[in-house]
Amino acid sequence: MAFAMHINMERCTGCNNCVVACPVNALELNTVDPASIDKIYLVQDGKAMILDIDHELCAGCGVCVEACPYDVIRLVGPQDGPVAAKAAEGATH
Repeated sequence: MAFAMHINMERCTGCNNCVVACPVNALELNTVDPASIDKIYLVQDGKAMILDIDHELCAGCGVCVEACPYDVIRLVGPQDGPVAAKAAEGATH
């Protein structure tokens, strides 16, 4: 099944729950120099946090969504259409 993963880094606290919960290790939370990165990130304490997703490993199981207490990750499938995309407004990636 095709799906899109929406990440809202404005809500992310870097708790790492999603990374630990992922059964296929498709997620990785990293800190980098904000000036050196083109990806979506959150700056916290002068460092940029990015959530890298290995789309080849991710099966869309939703375990990461359930593990996140801050509603950072949303999975949107083709059956959800523009209504779900509108609901995910503010989310990026």
